[in-house]
Amino acid sequence: MSYILKIYQTVSDLPENWNVLIGNHNIMLSKEYFQALESSRPENMDCYYIGVFYENNLIGGVLFQYLNFQNHSTFQKNRIWCNVRNFFARRFSKDVMILGNNMLTGQNGFYFDTYNITLEEVAPLLEVMVQKMQKEIRKTSLIIYKDYQSGFIKQFKNHKYKNYFTFSVQPTMMLKLKDNWEIFDDYLNDFSTKYRTRAKSAKKKLTEIDKRELNLDEIKKHQKEMNILYQNVAENAPFNTFFLAENHFESMKKNINEKFKIFGYFSEQKLIGFYTLILNNDDIDTYFLGYDKQLQKEKQIYLNMLLDMVEFGIDNQFKRIIFGRTALEIKSTIGAEPVEIFGLMKHNNFLFNRFTERIFTSVTPKTEWIQRKPFKS
Repeated sequence: MSYILKIYQTVSDLPENWNVLIGNHNIMLSKEYFQALESSRPENMDCYYIGVFYENNLIGGVLFQYLNFQNHSTFQKNRIWCNVRNFFARRFSKDVMILGNNMLTGQNGFYFDTYNITLEEVAPLLEVMVQKMQKEIRKTSLIIYKDYQSGFIKQFKNHKYKNYFTFSVQPTMMLKLKDNWEIFDDYLNDFSTKYRTRAKSAKKKLTEIDKRELNLDEIKKHQKEMNILYQNVAENAPFNTFFLAENHFESMKKNINEKFKIFGYFSEQKLIGFYTLILNNDDIDTYFLGYDKQLQKEKQIYLNMLLDMVEFGIDNQFKRIIFGRTALEIKSTIGAEPVEIFGLMKHNNFLFNRFTERIFTSVTPKTEWIQRKPFKS
């Protein structure tokens, strides 16, 4: 079949029916989410969109992100070693084009109407788009296809992708909410005694903390504090490809409104932590969070956040919570299971590309962790 591909640089240029055919199936591909990105994207990121048309009808949409690393420190911990790794990372990847969303974990880069295109046609068409972007927008050092589950990555196993390196960094952690968990205690009662006691003990440590959802005015009021708390967490990570703009949470709330939730933790009216959620049809995607480092261990803020996310999901009858690919072990203690996800990578320099796998594995942190099993066998 012959498809027409149109590149869009701003949300206002997208077709009127974009949400009906694409955005309503995944909020991370909606006009509202794109608008939030457009008005509060990280300094080193640019976003582009491609509409796919068949017989003048929109049948698919794709998100591309360009990341520039010339003035960005990707590696944070261990200053001397990180300076070395940042030097080589910049040499190897001055800029990157990502088919997908680098701000989220999961397959959030495209949606197609499968009545008009088969799964077998999608992968070759994505490569056509990649080359179109490289030619018409900007050629980058690296090209990355981001976050595909094992079933879909098989579509790339042919000669067209022989120059791509298939990689997997960390799994994403996911919790499927059972139908018989009508209230939070139903979920806790499925825990073994050890993990149920641990969860209840953590909850008690926040009995004097005021936990509440924040509206737009409160988000504006606490924006600076939230940014400091977010940086506490972001700067502690060994690997960062971007940092959020200070107005990002305000922009998210303005644009996707009730589909974006922020919950704050207050001690004597001082914000000591917050977490954010994106409500995506039957799924909850956990987003960014932050907390006071001094109180984290004493109050077990992070574990309480995870438990509160589960409680919100149960109370509001969601099917799954997607927790992302950080802090794997503690997420497994609340029942989340690892789901392996894959990507494809290619360097535009032929010589560099021969060593992509070796360079990637040497600069990418790999976390050793133990998967916990909290539920009764």
